[in-house]
Amino acid sequence: MKHLLLVPVLLATCLGVAAAAPAKPGAATTAAVTPSAPAEVDSFALLQKAVAKDSTKLDNLYRLGVMYIDRDRPAEAVTVLGKAYEKRPKDLKLLVNLGAAHDALGHGDMAQDLYQKALAIAPGDSVASCRLASSYYVSGKQQQAVDILRGVIQRTPGAYCAYFQLGVAFADAGIYRDAIRMWQRVVELAPNSPEAISAQESITVLQKFVQ
Repeated sequence: MKHLLLVPVLLATCLGVAAAAPAKPGAATTAAVTPSAPAEVDSFALLQKAVAKDSTKLDNLYRLGVMYIDRDRPAEAVTVLGKAYEKRPKDLKLLVNLGAAHDALGHGDMAQDLYQKALAIAPGDSVASCRLASSYYVSGKQQQAVDILRGVIQRTPGAYCAYFQLGVAFADAGIYRDAIRMWQRVVELAPNSPEAISAQESITVLQKFVQ
């Protein structure tokens, strides 16, 4: 049963990234059919072109890096976010997202160092703490991860990322009732989040084993 029900979390959402989703390209139209209809803008492609033309604008680098993470392209995210990090080394969201990109590449030590730097800037930040805990867990430091997550919940009871990760830890350990309880809190606190969708799916699977 181990790992059977653990549904991956969308990174950008778990990180609390406030990046708008890129517009989806519409179907091609011809001037003969709809002469006045504007073509739908592909913000991702436009942002790529803007960064290629001028890589000094940090906000564009950050936004593009987040979009690469959303598209499961962590290597490119590391490259873009790394450039921004060189110029803005104390930006909290930048540190956390760069850490997430490194985590996705399996660079746990580098990711954890970045999360620690983020927490040095904003002690107790729930997003950075959740990401650090998740990275620790994957690295085999389960008790450290659980301790961090419990601390997050004590400080910030509404931090649903902590409940989600604790649910993963409990399910992984075969403590299914507690896993369900943690995931139910995610659904209560953030019902429209991707984490809540993953949590509900996992609850449905686990309930078959606890009845």
